[in-house]
Amino acid sequence: MRIVVTGGAGYIGSHTCVELLNGGHEVIIVDNLVNSHREVIERIAQITGERPLFYEADATSDLAVDLIFSTHQPEGVIHFAGLKAVGESVQVPLAYYRNNLLSTMVVLDNCLKHGVDRFVFSSSATVYGENQVPFVETMELGHRTNPYGETKAICERMLTDVAEVNPQLAVTLLRYFNPVGAHESGLIGEAPQGVPNNLMPYLTQVAKGVLGELQVFGNDYPTPDGTGVRDYIHVVDLAEGHVLALERAEPGVSIYNLGTGKGTSVLELVEAFEKANNLKIPYTITARRAGDIAECYADVRKAREQLGWTAKRDLTEMARDAWRFEQQTGKNNS
Repeated sequence: MRIVVTGGAGYIGSHTCVELLNGGHEVIIVDNLVNSHREVIERIAQITGERPLFYEADATSDLAVDLIFSTHQPEGVIHFAGLKAVGESVQVPLAYYRNNLLSTMVVLDNCLKHGVDRFVFSSSATVYGENQVPFVETMELGHRTNPYGETKAICERMLTDVAEVNPQLAVTLLRYFNPVGAHESGLIGEAPQGVPNNLMPYLTQVAKGVLGELQVFGNDYPTPDGTGVRDYIHVVDLAEGHVLALERAEPGVSIYNLGTGKGTSVLELVEAFEKANNLKIPYTITARRAGDIAECYADVRKAREQLGWTAKRDLTEMARDAWRFEQQTGKNNS
C-alpha cells in the first residue's frame, strides 16, 4: 500500500516507516521537523535500502495536505503528527489544542475528500485518566489529567463520530504506553529537541554526560517504591504493531492497547539501564510533575487475540538499544 505517515521523521514515526518499508509498503512522510531531524530520512533509507518520499510540511495546513494527497493518492494514513509532552501541555494548553486537534481534522478531512479508507491514529494511554490499572480498551475514557491526554481523547471521539457516518472508513485507535529503545542499528532513536521530557532519553544523556543527573519526579506515589509506574515498550515492537493494525484494518472503529502488560517503576528502569550497560546513573528526587498519574500499564489481550501482536523485547534490550543510539548518534543528529 501507499501510506502517508504524518510525523514520520519523529521517534515512533521513523521506526514505523522502517517497518512499513521492510514490509513492502510505499511511504510518504509529512513532517514539519519541529521535534525531529531531516537526517532521519536518510537513515531510514540506509536501514531499509529504500528512501521514503519526504515533504517538509505541517499537517495543520489543508493546502499542503490536500496537495500531497492529490499528487500521490495514498491508500492509508498513519497519523503521528502532534505535540506530545504531558508537562508542557499543562503550561501551554492552547498550543496543544490548536496543533493536535487541527492536524487530525485536516488529515481526516482529506482522507474523506480523496477516498482514503484506512486511518491509524496515534493515541495514548493518557486517555484512560485515573482509571484502575490495568487499562482495558472497553473502559470509558477517564477524567482529564492533562491537556495532552485531553487532545487525544477528543480526537478519538471525533474519529469515532466521523466513522459512524462514513461506513467505508476503517479507523484504528492505537493507545500506546511508554515507548523506549531504538533501532538495533543505532541509526534512529529518540532524540528530542532540548531537554528531554521522557525518561529514557534523559537517562542516556545523563549516562553520556550531556546532563548532570536524572531528576525523578516524585517518590511518594502509592507504588512499591514510591516512584511512578509505567508500561515501557520497545519502539520497534510498537512500530510492528502499527503495520499489523494498518494491514488488518476493517471498516468501523477498532481500539487496541499496545504495551507489554507489565508495569515498571522509574527506579526499576534506572536499575535495569545500569545493569544492562554497566553504568551508574546519579539521580535526585524532586517534586511530582503536573499531570502525571501513579500507575499506567496495559491489558494487552485484545491486540494479541485480534492482531496477533505481542511485545517481544524486554527491558534489557530497550536499555541497550537506547544507549547504543545515544553513543553512536547523539541527541543532535537524529
